[in-house]
Amino acid sequence: MTAKRFLVTGGAGFIGSAVVRHLIQDTAHEVCVLDKLTYAGNLDNLACVAEAQRYSFTQADICDAAAVRAIIATFRPDIVMHLAAESHVDRSIDGPAAFIETNISGTFVLLEAARSHWERLSGPDKARFRFHHISTDEVFGSLGPEGYFLETSPYQPNSPYSASKAASDHLVRAWRHTYGLPTVCSNCSNNYGPYHFPEKLIPLAILNALEGKPVPVYGDGGNIRDWLYVEDHARALVMIAEHGTDGESYNVGGWSERSNLEVVEAICRLVDEIAPDANIGSRARLISFVADRPGHDKRYAIDASKIKRDLGWEPRESFDSGLAKTVAWYVDNPAWWQRIRSGVYRGERLGQVGFDQVAPGQVAPGQVAPGRVA
Repeated sequence: MTAKRFLVTGGAGFIGSAVVRHLIQDTAHEVCVLDKLTYAGNLDNLACVAEAQRYSFTQADICDAAAVRAIIATFRPDIVMHLAAESHVDRSIDGPAAFIETNISGTFVLLEAARSHWERLSGPDKARFRFHHISTDEVFGSLGPEGYFLETSPYQPNSPYSASKAASDHLVRAWRHTYGLPTVCSNCSNNYGPYHFPEKLIPLAILNALEGKPVPVYGDGGNIRDWLYVEDHARALVMIAEHGTDGESYNVGGWSERSNLEVVEAICRLVDEIAPDANIGSRARLISFVADRPGHDKRYAIDASKIKRDLGWEPRESFDSGLAKTVAWYVDNPAWWQRIRSGVYRGERLGQVGFDQVAPGQVAPGQVAPGRVA
């Protein structure tokens, strides 16, 4: 298969870095990462591929139209994979402005730059261009005890975060319908795995259990999510970008529904097995129920039948196998998370962390990261 040039926005983040590692390690494609390096963007996530000749990095904000146009003009991507986003519900409740700016305005800027680039292409270059927008199942709202989100499910976002992602999804669809820009979209369930910034449930629970700190669970722990191992998701995203049908949307899920309490209890058991500590004892005693999140959606569950039927993708990891790998990774890689815990994020109330702080190991604006730069 002909090698392509992938521009990955948000490529230093959790899901984006998994995509980049997969592209460099498992394909012949060339990759340029565009990332603003906010609190959750971390070049440590890309250290294992940073010296590859097919990898490059540039620091920029997707809301900066001039910078985005310049990057696209220089790199000339065949595929734009758009993962850059503010992505945490708690933060969106406490500070929605950043979500509106990045997730909506930033997507608009990127779409316009991609359209300008695509319209200048001709022949095979124009035929193979694709804009892949990566979104979330949260745009569909909340499910009852039965049923699944389908690609045709109506949009009913319930938080500033999910509303901003829903808006960006609609922009992508409108740019295809109005201007003909070749696009595909995907909506995923909750991801977990290595390199996950410790504000989300699974990494926060793992680290607090390792350190003997309270493991917080919202409400009664009965909220249910469908969990997807991030490396399975990365494979799906590249498959959609390369082989998905123009104009189509694909739901990507792990077929692994668990309540939040079940997830935390499983983590405590695994941490006890992998990293027993006589001074801490059973980690289950650390589980602490806290006030519920405002407007907390009860259940998400994805029907991933379409991507299996049309593209042949299905998850390789079960929730049990993926969670065991995840806990083991955090146990084996304390240097990665200790750099974060000692810097901008220490496990405090999530929405109170400043958006303008830079964590250790990041690149300050205007500086160049290690590796070849676009």
